[in-house]
Amino acid sequence: MQAVDVNIVEEIARLKREKRAIILAHHYQVDEIQEIADAIGDSLELARRAKDFEGDVIAFCGVKFMAETAKVLNPTRTVVLPDLDAGCSLVDCCPADQIRAYKELHPDHVIVSYINTSVEVKAESDIICTSRNAVKIVNSIPAEKPILFLPDMNLGNYVKQQTGRENMKIWQGACIVHHTFAARKLATAKSEHPNALVASHPECPNEVLKQSDFVGSTSAIIEYCVSNPAREFIVMTESGVQHSLKKLAPGKEFYFVPNENCNCSECPYMKRNNLENLRDCLETLQPRIELSDEMIRRAALPIERMLAVK
Repeated sequence: MQAVDVNIVEEIARLKREKRAIILAHHYQVDEIQEIADAIGDSLELARRAKDFEGDVIAFCGVKFMAETAKVLNPTRTVVLPDLDAGCSLVDCCPADQIRAYKELHPDHVIVSYINTSVEVKAESDIICTSRNAVKIVNSIPAEKPILFLPDMNLGNYVKQQTGRENMKIWQGACIVHHTFAARKLATAKSEHPNALVASHPECPNEVLKQSDFVGSTSAIIEYCVSNPAREFIVMTESGVQHSLKKLAPGKEFYFVPNENCNCSECPYMKRNNLENLRDCLETLQPRIELSDEMIRRAALPIERMLAVK
C-alpha cells in the first residue's frame, strides 16, 4: 500500500461526520479506500448495508452500476460516486434499447439480469441475480419458461451447466478482467505452486473454471480461502480482494495470475476512485446519482424479486 496523506484521511473523516455519511467500498477498490471504509463487500452486500445506517449520504466507492443500485434501494438518501467515469465493460456491452428490442421479439422469455448492468437494463428485467445466487435464481424459474441471461457469457454458461437449463439463451458480454484470465497462465501458476488450491470467480472462462477447486462470488472466495485449512491459494479474480484476504487470513499465501491484457489482474474502472476524489465528492456531494421516481420503481421490482428468493 502506498504512503497515505494523513491530512486527506482526516479531511474525509471530518466531512463524513459533517455530512452524516457512510463510505462503502467494493473489494476491488485500492487499499487506501478499503482502509477507511465503513463497510467492504460486493455490490449487493453494500447496498443492503447502506439501508441499515442512520445517516444522509452514501459515498459509494465502486463503479456506477453499484451506486445506481444503492440509490434504487435507498431512494431518499444522497448517493455520490467519486468518479462518474468508473464504468463497467459488462454494462457497456448490454444497452437497454437492445434488451427492449429482444423483449418485443421474445415476449415469453424471462429476462434474468446480472447485477452488473445499468439501472435502465434492470428496469427492463424480470429478476436480478448476483454471482453468488445466480444458480438459485435460475432454478427458481419454472422449467418450461425460456430464459435470456445477461450480460456475462461466462457466468451464464456456468449457470447453465449447474442448472441443466437447455432453454436458456446467453448474452455474449464479458468482463475485461475475468474474461482475459488464460487457462495456460493458471496451469503455469499451478505448476509453480503445487500445494495451492484454486478459487475462481464464475466470470472467468470455462477453461479456467475446469482447473478450479472452488468457484464462487468475490465474497464467497474470501470465505472459502479464510475457512479452508489449506495455506496457499491461487485466486482468479480482481487482485483488490487481497486486501481482505491478507487481513482475515494473515498466515496464508495468495497468488494472483496476470491476465492476457497486462501483467496485472486489476480493473481499470475500479481503480479510478482514490482518496482525493472521495474527499472532493464528500465536500461537494457531486457527482451525484440522480434517478427518476419511475426508474427507481421499475428497477426496484426485479431486485425485490431476487431478494424474495430464499
